[in-house]
Amino acid sequence: MGSTSVNRRDVMKRATAAGLLAVPAVGALSSCATGGGDDKKSEEGKKSAKNPLGVKEDAALQVYIFNGGYDDKYAQFVTDMYKKRYPDAKVDQKATEKIATQVQPRLVKGDPPDMVNNSGEDVMNIGKLVKNKQAADYEALLDAPSWDDPKVKVRDVLVPGTVEMGTFGTKGCYQLNIAMTVYGNWYSQKMLDETLEVEYPKTWDDMIAVCKKAKSKGIHGWTYPGGHPRYMLFSMYAMFAQVGGRKVLEAMDYLEPNAWKHDAIKSVFEAFEELVAKKYVLGGFDGKEAHIEAQTAWTKGSAVFIPDGSWVENEAKDTTPKDFRMTVGATPSLDKSDVMPFGTLYAPPGEPFMLPADAQNLRGGMEWLRMMYSKEAARNFFKEVSSIPAVKGAIDGMDLPPGVDSSQKAIKAAGDNIVIPFFKEWYTELFEQDFNGVMGKFMLGDMTVKQAMDTMQKACDRIAKDPDIDKIKKS
Repeated sequence: MGSTSVNRRDVMKRATAAGLLAVPAVGALSSCATGGGDDKKSEEGKKSAKNPLGVKEDAALQVYIFNGGYDDKYAQFVTDMYKKRYPDAKVDQKATEKIATQVQPRLVKGDPPDMVNNSGEDVMNIGKLVKNKQAADYEALLDAPSWDDPKVKVRDVLVPGTVEMGTFGTKGCYQLNIAMTVYGNWYSQKMLDETLEVEYPKTWDDMIAVCKKAKSKGIHGWTYPGGHPRYMLFSMYAMFAQVGGRKVLEAMDYLEPNAWKHDAIKSVFEAFEELVAKKYVLGGFDGKEAHIEAQTAWTKGSAVFIPDGSWVENEAKDTTPKDFRMTVGATPSLDKSDVMPFGTLYAPPGEPFMLPADAQNLRGGMEWLRMMYSKEAARNFFKEVSSIPAVKGAIDGMDLPPGVDSSQKAIKAAGDNIVIPFFKEWYTELFEQDFNGVMGKFMLGDMTVKQAMDTMQKACDRIAKDPDIDKIKKS
């Protein structure tokens, strides 16, 4: 990846509520540099107004989709669009939960699929793929005419933050997301209104009071997937920002000394430690489908809150009562000394796609994603998975289910106070391995606040000192 001049503050300014929900009056997004993989071996056709990327019309296309919370029906819609546009091409879509297991060996062999939905627990480290020149640059796609309007480039139909999330320094954009993911404390509005007769807690004292009342009725205040304890970051991250401000988040992103030992980090860990100590947390759920097990317990009324992302509305639809009124809440303020206000939200573009550098049909892969960014495909994506697409204005005027509606309202309420953990993209192991391991012990009461902070800082220092890992530097 190398050093980068990505300015995190600029990304945050651009990823405002107005920009996420409508066409914003902001400057152009950061451009992606020329480069990426060598596409000389890839199939190439004749460029035209109808075929601006020069797709070879009879070239085979293979797409790998992560079969998780969104399953793969939304992708099949795009694959069918591709088949209709290029009827002479053999088009194959594969759905799997094991992206890295199935795709990584093919990248090494130089015989990869043409487009990969690089998501899920078995995700490939995009930073390493970039460093190893296994991922292609999206510049040609971003500068191509959009599907719906040839006068508008693809990059200009994407919500702010989408390009920046996949940009690695001056080397280019190697990953593009298709959804807006809203993280936070998910709950049933019906339970709060009718069972507990309380309002959503805006302070941590209120949160403890709600949990106490829930316990008196035989309901746990919280639950989480014990098999994937890293989900706790979905609730804790925005709280880190609220308590200590953006400087705390920047310290994490840039692997600064003592980044994980800030007083704000300590305060947030202590708040969640109180939930554990008072036995307000429903634990367990450590099997292969831990997240499904925890979500099912939650939708069936065993717990009030669960840390999750906006995919949960689709993923838990089979067990969610019709009158559940699924809602996302921002993390409560700790106290009056908080730097950022209640409503601060962790809401980045999500569900990434990468283009293998050695793809035989590189242009076809880009064309498939160009179709994905059409309003038709974006609206279908919303209908299939109840999640906000990364295409500006795609769902304007549509009827929204409760979870999506609450996500939209949370984004509007957050305004400029939207935060994104870039360290999750830049140094995947910090989240997938180290934070996961720490929270696994912490949420069981087997690790103290100090031990959790020390362990995370050691992990941060380990990566900072590793000469084999390229670092992202401040501009």
